[in-house]
Amino acid sequence: MNKLVTDITKTISGVINQKEFTPLHAPIFEGNEIKYVTDCIESNFVSSVGEYVNRLEEMLVDYTGAKYAVVTVNGTAALHVCLILAGVEQDDEVLMPALTFIATANAVSYIGATPHFVDVEYQSLGVDAKKLDSYLSQITQIKDGQCFNKKSGKRIKAIVPMHSFGHPVDMDELNNVAKKYNIVVVEDAAESLGSFYKDKHTGNHSLLAAISFNGNKIITTGGGGAILTNDEKLAKMAKHITTTAKIPHKWEFKHDMIGFNYRMPALNAALGVAQMEQLDKFVQHKRKLAQRYADAFKSIEGVKFFTEPKYGKSNYWLNTLILDEDKEALRDELLETTNSQNIMTRPIWTLMNKLEMFKNAPKMDLSVSESLEKRVINIPSGAWL
Repeated sequence: MNKLVTDITKTISGVINQKEFTPLHAPIFEGNEIKYVTDCIESNFVSSVGEYVNRLEEMLVDYTGAKYAVVTVNGTAALHVCLILAGVEQDDEVLMPALTFIATANAVSYIGATPHFVDVEYQSLGVDAKKLDSYLSQITQIKDGQCFNKKSGKRIKAIVPMHSFGHPVDMDELNNVAKKYNIVVVEDAAESLGSFYKDKHTGNHSLLAAISFNGNKIITTGGGGAILTNDEKLAKMAKHITTTAKIPHKWEFKHDMIGFNYRMPALNAALGVAQMEQLDKFVQHKRKLAQRYADAFKSIEGVKFFTEPKYGKSNYWLNTLILDEDKEALRDELLETTNSQNIMTRPIWTLMNKLEMFKNAPKMDLSVSESLEKRVINIPSGAWL
């Protein structure tokens, strides 16, 4: 076995004080989860109407500082609706990092729009605004106040930056580029609940944002997500669309547009309320774990523990190692070794442009994304550690 692989494996094991199988991430239910879910069941309001749905939305508003929150069945549904409300239409193009989870590209595809893949930078693992600006200056033209791809002829309507592993993208730089080209920004904040960009919670730096409460996120509702916005009109429309676009009435079933059955059930919301009560503790524990990893890996050459960008505060949703470029060949050996020793580790996502369904989608030079894909490994990150 390679010495670096051995050193990394031993270091991870030492930080987490491993005694048995250690998952990459897992939920913690140490609060009022059973109490609130039981109360929800006893109330008979277990679907998308009830006290806990409202409470969860209010807690998200209080925590994130966004004016409005609309909870949904999952994060992908939240992002789908965000894109619709942002004005994305069939045959539009939507910019997004090639280095992202597939939900970002799927949500665009649901509309019949086309993902257009852009590169990331090393500071945040998110969209490289400067490189994007240079790229757009070459391939776009503005017509009637809208941005068009000169090669495809399609409108580039929106960009979806993703806060990878909870680390905030440099939103000021990105927003400046988006404004220059008249492109709407929708944040994929699925992984970044508890993360802040320049003292302001992620999701507050764009027209709309989507959060995920999947079982592996920092808090969970089982399945679930939320839309964040500071626009009252969009918030009302988000709630309307996600509730099958039903016109409120005591007994009639009338709908005024095509909507979606995307509202979060109260059972999930009850779980979420209990989890939100513990969010500050979860973030604190995860940041302490990240600091322990950072300290432990300082003395190991050939690998870097990824830390938050200077302008932000990360929830460190998934802790991340990046192998040096001359060590990238060791990635699979490291994955095999750690997993065989009951330490769950995972590579970063396969680049979206390499997936069969997106292989013909437009893309810019992706050299940084391609390099990171070969070198990034996620290591155990649960707050209980």
